[in-house]
Amino acid sequence: MRADRLLSLLLLLQNRGRLTAGELAAELEVSVRTVYRDVEALAAVGVPVYADRGPDGGYRLLDGYRTRLTGLNADEAGSLFLAGLPGPAAELGLGAELASARLKLLAALPAETGERAERIRERFHLDPGRWFAEASPVPHLGTVADAVWRQRALRIRYRKWGPAEVDRTVEPLGVVLKAGEWYLVAAADGGFRTYRVARILACSQGDPFERPPDFDLAVYWDGWSRGFQESAYGQSVDILLTEEAARRVRALFAPVQAHAVEAAGAPGPDGRLRVALPVESLRHAAWDLLRLGAGAEVLGPPELRERIAATARATAELYG
Repeated sequence: MRADRLLSLLLLLQNRGRLTAGELAAELEVSVRTVYRDVEALAAVGVPVYADRGPDGGYRLLDGYRTRLTGLNADEAGSLFLAGLPGPAAELGLGAELASARLKLLAALPAETGERAERIRERFHLDPGRWFAEASPVPHLGTVADAVWRQRALRIRYRKWGPAEVDRTVEPLGVVLKAGEWYLVAAADGGFRTYRVARILACSQGDPFERPPDFDLAVYWDGWSRGFQESAYGQSVDILLTEEAARRVRALFAPVQAHAVEAAGAPGPDGRLRVALPVESLRHAAWDLLRLGAGAEVLGPPELRERIAATARATAELYG
């Protein structure tokens, strides 16, 4: 509807400042000619929107102008309550602010919309944690998040994998909650690095820094997490799986391993599926494949086959 588009155009200018007709057209998924007409319509009803000429030109609102058109429909209000995660908000030091915002939102909504949003809050709950694992303590998360918000460098003492501890000065760009664990994304050593916040032993804020203008946290995290998963399963073992064992791999193993089973093709004449299974290490592979019992046979590498055979012999001797 045109009214919705006009409001979206107005809010884009209010939130982002100067935008060209082409940028507005791309955001609104309309033609540049439509943007021209919509801007004229806003100006006709008294919205102080101006066009700046030249290579750096574009449309903008009069300095200090803020619209009061902040109404939410039922679905939008419901999505805000569904997206509220009180646990992580409390860890970030925003628990009280979240509760206050919820009350203010309810007070501002029409009765019917407010009741719908409250029903969603009562009947749907998001739990970002993992099963069978306590969340790691993150005593420095508040300091880290504040440095991200204020664009101030962080001096951290960090525990690497193993007993090593290192001192780093980083420029914090964002925090990410993944499967119950908090991660810091920062600029360091000429590139971008990811740190597990629970491994930060001490930290303090330093000087302000300039945030890279083209850095996109969501895009970076998607690429980094994909790369991390691929590197974590950097080895491969050659196995045969029965139909039942293949089902158990799909249900119980890591997604990258389940995908390898899906991509393996058709079973052989004996009904077993030959799979090149990604693994973290041969030690981890032995632990995982022993869970499948006789449903999995290792063809290679030889050292893994011998390790599993030795374990099977020792188990048989133990039970007579």
